[in-house]
Amino acid sequence: MAKRRIPKVSKRRLTILGPISLIAILYFCFSLFYNAYNIYNLTNQKNELEDLYVQLQENAEDIKIYIEKLSDSEYLANYAREHYGYTTGGEYKIEFDLDSVEEDVDTIQNTINKNYVILALSVLMILIFVYILKKGKKKTRKK
Repeated sequence: MAKRRIPKVSKRRLTILGPISLIAILYFCFSLFYNAYNIYNLTNQKNELEDLYVQLQENAEDIKIYIEKLSDSEYLANYAREHYGYTTGGEYKIEFDLDSVEEDVDTIQNTINKNYVILALSVLMILIFVYILKKGKKKTRKK
């Protein structure tokens, strides 16, 4: 078979248009993936913002209810008593510091645990001492 000859004009056209076509194809592929990635990120951001919007609407409703409650004088008086320690005439406020009570309970529990360990070790030492004494008596009897 005879080899087919490619004309010089076709070679020249291929050397000029080939790299330009390759660059254009690469640019379009890059643009396609870049824009797809941006769309994906923006969709995620949109979903997050919609969730945040729903939460803010719920908070706004809670705040409206709270404002309505604060307009009630009885609720306001109870709120002041609970949170700020106000009392009406003749009342006394007694407060307990629960953190210090819990620390005291933990300290007492640790002390009790230490005492149980000391007691168990003491009993064990007494038993070992009694066992050694009995063994010593058996040896002295056999002689």
